Amino acid sequence: MFKEYLTISSVSGPLVVVEKTEDVKYAELAEVEFSDGQIGRGKVLEVSEDKALVQMFEGTLGLDVVGSKVRFLGRTQELGVSPDLLGRIFDGAGRPKDNGAAIIASKRLDINGSPINPSSRAYPSEFIQTGISTIDGMNPLVRGQKLPIFSAAGLPHSHIAAQIARQAKVLGKEESFAVVFGAMGITFEEANFFMRDFRNTGAIERSVLFINLANDPAIERISTPRLAMTAA
Repeated sequence: MFKEYLTISSVSGPLVVVEKTEDVKYAELAEVEFSDGQIGRGKVLEVSEDKALVQMFEGTLGLDVVGSKVRFLGRTQELGVSPDLLGRIFDGAGRPKDNGAAIIASKRLDINGSPINPSSRAYPSEFIQTGISTIDGMNPLVRGQKLPIFSAAGLPHSHIAAQIARQAKVLGKEESFAVVFGAMGITFEEANFFMRDFRNTGAIERSVLFINLANDPAIERISTPRLAMTAA
């Protein structure tokens, strides 16, 4: 049974301040019921004494301080995982973006996982060939490693990222190999390029894509890499 709060004190952009709260935790998910019955989703960014700061995923247009309700769900964001993730495209909140069916999860994992003890990790030894000589020769990848690509406007980062995902393979291994691809703050044209390239080359069959667009809620740029790491 979730406790409902009618104590929204202020709304500023995507941020909602709720007062007189009890037992609310950082990163906890929340539902906000607008006065017209519309339901919005949010996430707790900060907790201070009896106040909670919630950032909305969908925005706050039409949210009335009087008459709106907030429910804290008592859990953090989770991702349902199963082999059916392969070949699918999701948005930065983990929702299907390819008009496909919802994933029937074999289990649900908290995306806010605990840090891995470096001394308990298996020693990285399986070289991943990307087909790009500057990476393979000077900054080689190994299985289980993540590869961030930082770029600026006008540079061919999208083509490089797509090429790596398309060509990556573990040398000397015949076992299946999957790529989890996450993109944050990209334009619609770039997202369309990635989806088209993965489908046309067949790379989508062994890939999972998480795509956050530039006009999507900013808070999704926190969850997108965590969703990708959880899927991996």
